[in-house]
Amino acid sequence: MESGAHADNEILEAERAARALGIKLHVIAMRRAADLDGAFRAAREAGVDSLYVVSSRHTVLNMPLIVEFATKNRLPLAGGWGAWAESGGLISYGPNLRVMARHAASLVDKVLKGAKPADLPVEQPTKFELVINLKTAKALGLSIPSTLLARADEVIE
Repeated sequence: MESGAHADNEILEAERAARALGIKLHVIAMRRAADLDGAFRAAREAGVDSLYVVSSRHTVLNMPLIVEFATKNRLPLAGGWGAWAESGGLISYGPNLRVMARHAASLVDKVLKGAKPADLPVEQPTKFELVINLKTAKALGLSIPSTLLARADEVIE
């Protein structure tokens, strides 16, 4: 599922990766929260066998409903940061938002102490975390390779 208002190139990268892996990607747009039921219906009608959810304000606000849909329909769900796996999705890979928020707070502190915002560097996350939810994997009847578990930053049991 994706949000039409998503500003980065996450969908393009997902499409490129899917082509390289020989996986058919069925993009289902969700431009506003009211599109959620239609997105679920489209996923069922397309017979998808897993979900990759682009993190946007709409998907994040509806995370419990999206995870519930994946759980009810026995669909492995991958998301772009740890909260997706922590909420019951199978796997997530992305920046640690808590670390990013702390860093943003330090930049606000610098501005409040007189730094000019234009003088502060524009930064991208440098650390990405792999979170695997073994409880979800077991519920789906999936076995996660030990090599992948060893690479995970967090394994939820």
